[in-house]
Formats: sequence, C-alpha cells, structure tokens
Amino acid sequence: MFFRRGWVISGVSLLLSGALVFAVYILQLRQIELQKTVSIVVPTSFVDAGVTLTESMLQYQPMVSGAVADDMVTDLQELVGLEAAVPLGKGEPVLRWKAQRYPLLPKAGESSFPIPKEYVLSVSGSLRAGDQVRVYVTGQGVESQRLYSREVTVASVKAINNIEVEDPKEPHLYARAEGDLEKLHAARREANGAVDRLVLNLTEEEWLALDSLCKTGKAKVVLAGVPISSPR
Repeated sequence: MFFRRGWVISGVSLLLSGALVFAVYILQLRQIELQKTVSIVVPTSFVDAGVTLTESMLQYQPMVSGAVADDMVTDLQELVGLEAAVPLGKGEPVLRWKAQRYPLLPKAGESSFPIPKEYVLSVSGSLRAGDQVRVYVTGQGVESQRLYSREVTVASVKAINNIEVEDPKEPHLYARAEGDLEKLHAARREANGAVDRLVLNLTEEEWLALDSLCKTGKAKVVLAGVPISSPR
C-alpha cells in the first residue's frame, strides 16, 4: 500500500512540476512577445499645427510592442502630404487623428484673414472651403498682375448673411462639436449657396500687401479657383 501511495505522490509531483515548467515557459514567451519592438513614426523635430508633413520630417522609432496603441502610425508614407492638426513634438508617436488631409487650418506662419467685400472685384461662385485660389489684382492706376506666386487656401466661405456656406443637412457646427474633421470638410465641400465673402489663409506679409493695394478703393482683387490636389 505504501509503495502504491509513493507512486501516486511521485506521479502527482511530476504532473505539478510539469505544469509549473509549462507555466513558466508560457510566461517567458509572453515576456519575449512584449519585449519585441515595432517601428512607429515620429517627427524628427517639432512640427507646428498646419504644416504639411514631408518624408524628411518623419522617421521610424522602435517601441516595445506592448506599448504600441492601435492609432499610432507605423507606415511613414501614410502621413506624407497630410497636415499636422496639432503641434507635434520631436520623437512623439504620431497618432492618426493628429494629421489631416483637409487643408482648412492655416499653415505655420499663416492666419485666416476675412477679405472685405469692397476689396473683391469678382470671385467664383463655386469656391468652397479647402479650395485653392490664385489672387490677381487689377484697377485704376494699377498694373493687372498676379498678386501672389502661390495658390492660397480658402479657409471659409460666407453667404450674404455671414453664415457659412455648407451642406444644410450636415452643418459644420455638428462636425466641429464632434471633432470629426472628415465631416467638417464634407459639410463645407458639399454645399450650395451664393458666395458673398471669403476667408483666406495668408501670411501677414500677404495680407498687408493686399490691404495696402485695396484700401484706397482704386484696386481690387480677382479670386480664381484652381483644382484642389488629390489627397494622398
């Protein structure tokens, strides 16, 4: 009897030892898995809000896989051509919501300037927020010419009652409250209504040049829309 009991105890001990070894093995595997690194995308230096991201501004940085969140960007090309929605710190993991493809925000060095009606000779009625425009100047005693060498972004389009021209079924205020940039952009793009005034994203120097030419009333600007570049 004692001999049989000894075999039982030995068998149970072996099973418990095997279970313990297996448990340690599983824990080690999990530890190794957690210690694996994943390459995430981070800025090479500080990036201000509104700046268009280029490949040279970004780099890969290893991070322990257990610390990688689902919304961290792991493909650098996913961000190239997008704009920073908020300031991005050097070496800070870029989350997807921090970059946007809809250029409604002013870039670094720009501000959103409402253009007075009396400064404008003509404007395309089809312009919507996010469109690119070329700004021309013309008038008495002024040589007709293109005012800026670059296209500038339309930040907002107002109707005659100073209300945003947008999709009445999906007002931009709802999208803004929800923090949904895609819906905000869609509300301003999928719109119909008469354009009365525009808000442009300009640098201070660009605004001062426009204002100095037009404030006397002798010169006015013509705003011509150009095709918006396709999102990457």
